[in-house]
Amino acid sequence: MQDAKTQFAQRLRAAMVAAGYEPKPAVLEREFNTRHWGKPMTLHGVRRWLLGETLPDHRKLATLADWLGVPVQALVYGSTDKHAVRERQPQWHTGVGYQDRELFDIYLRLPVPKRRLARDVILAIARAHEAEQAEAAAREAR
Repeated sequence: MQDAKTQFAQRLRAAMVAAGYEPKPAVLEREFNTRHWGKPMTLHGVRRWLLGETLPDHRKLATLADWLGVPVQALVYGSTDKHAVRERQPQWHTGVGYQDRELFDIYLRLPVPKRRLARDVILAIARAHEAEQAEAAAREAR
């Protein structure tokens, strides 16, 4: 198992370099935590990934693979099988302007607890808007 961890660490470092990032724990911690929707990783935890001491769980592997633009299989097993199954990402952003894209990028750079707070605020505003729309529709129906 130690060999698999070491090989994963080598592939992780190579994927970071290929994506334009320095394979350093501080870089990995910052970039990973801005993208992962879950408990944030510590500097020590990501350092252990880079040194080949531990392997991330499947959700963290998916976040790493998505961020670095490589299949999960390539990170874990070194396989670059061209027939790998990947979910096609919807093109939800095609109708979004540059200001909204910039806002989404800022949102994604927030730490997870602050992203959740922003999401809760947006949902509260959306619910209030829906209630206003329903009330206006009811007034028009009278």
